[in-house]
Amino acid sequence: MTKLLERPILPSAADAELAAQARRQLSRTKHEGAELRVQVGNETLRLPKAVGDLLYHLLTEMAQGNAVTIIPVHAELTTQEAADYLNVSRPYLIRLLEEGRLQFNMVGTHRRVKFSDLAAYRKSAEEDRKKVMEELAAQAQELGMGY
Repeated sequence: MTKLLERPILPSAADAELAAQARRQLSRTKHEGAELRVQVGNETLRLPKAVGDLLYHLLTEMAQGNAVTIIPVHAELTTQEAADYLNVSRPYLIRLLEEGRLQFNMVGTHRRVKFSDLAAYRKSAEEDRKKVMEELAAQAQELGMGY
């Protein structure tokens, strides 16, 4: 597993301000279609467009003071890492795995969950919650509950 996954980066107040400044500059550069370059010592590196988009999102989160981590889509997470990503308890995650609601692989005696499967499950669960909330709001409107 990568170090970034083990320890999210939490920006200091000074880092958040620098991130906000860099994000504003990057935003202007993106709209102008300029090529993104990074100066490393005496060498200038050209970066792919996708890196610019990723960097923009990364700086946005850091500017808001949010902890940031990068997880490769193909990564396999431990059950604790998976539970943390879904913001649920580890025992609840284990129940999801045992009920077959989430796929997993065994590595020796340990379960591993693919990040892509977690992301798909999370998206599906969010869509289900949104649908239920819309149904409840419609029901409240029908009953004249003032919502």
